[in-house]
Amino acid sequence: MVSVKTPLAVTCGEPAGIGPDITLMSWAARKTLSLPTFYLRGDPGFIGRRARRLGIDVPVQVVEPEEAIGCFSKYLPVVATGDPVDDRPGEEAEETAHAVIASIEASVEDVREGRAGGVVTNPINKAALYGAGFTYPGHTEFLGHLANTHWPDGPYLPVMMIAGPELMVVPITIHIALKDVPLALTEDLIVETGRITANDMKTRFGFSAPRLAFCGLNPHAGENGAMGTEDQSVIAPALERLRSEGIDATGPLPADTMFHPQARQQYDCALGMYHDQVLVPAKTIGFDESVNVTLGLPFVRTSPDHGTAYALAGSGKARPDSFAASLRMAAVLSDPSTL
Repeated sequence: MVSVKTPLAVTCGEPAGIGPDITLMSWAARKTLSLPTFYLRGDPGFIGRRARRLGIDVPVQVVEPEEAIGCFSKYLPVVATGDPVDDRPGEEAEETAHAVIASIEASVEDVREGRAGGVVTNPINKAALYGAGFTYPGHTEFLGHLANTHWPDGPYLPVMMIAGPELMVVPITIHIALKDVPLALTEDLIVETGRITANDMKTRFGFSAPRLAFCGLNPHAGENGAMGTEDQSVIAPALERLRSEGIDATGPLPADTMFHPQARQQYDCALGMYHDQVLVPAKTIGFDESVNVTLGLPFVRTSPDHGTAYALAGSGKARPDSFAASLRMAAVLSDPSTL
């Protein structure tokens, strides 16, 4: 088993998606997958019904977070949170939104109170939450809001990282439309994202001197201004500032030649200017093994690198690989002495 001093809090995610499935499948294979202790925050009755639907023998035990370690070997610990949920795989239901949000908020509060070592989030469907007052583009931004609300030493800038065995990437702008990227992409944002990435790669991932490679925004990194000026006027000055602080930052580099095997040997993390620029290669290279990690927060948060997969929910065909990797990574990041 991966060592962790306190259990990990797992959010319920979208009930109609595969989050419940991969949680149940992972607990059932906990020894084979070498999983740390975790508990699920959600509706225990719903989890039991989903287990029966999947034909998996997973006994559920309702607990408080501090009781999870004592029963994890025999039961899936569930901390009852939010309203009861119906088991309707693949059917988005607006009435489940409050339970989904409550699970995230309670899990973060558990970490703040020292009852959990980190948070592992199951996939959510943001559109299904908007009617309940959820106003954030994604998990990352909502977790940043919770950090800035409940921790005194902020402000905190949440940074999304996709970490796989062959590639680590960070998008500097995240869940915004492509047409909005040039205006959102500022020198200060690039500098702060680079600082956070370098710091967390040192303190959480154990890199002594992380090498950061920055993609250009435009094709061929702008061709010296022939295809856009942002690479010269915004990105290059930001990288100069990072280098002046002792951070190994190269670029801006043409993104189309950054991700073949030889190129990946030249850096430890690739930072892209927009979401798909770096998430496409990351998911292509390591879809089932990559983990979504939020950097820049006062707590550990990981998540599987996939969505709700409604079409697979309740079928038993979902793969728990990325969720299991998320649990193992959260355990390590929660206890850097294991690096």
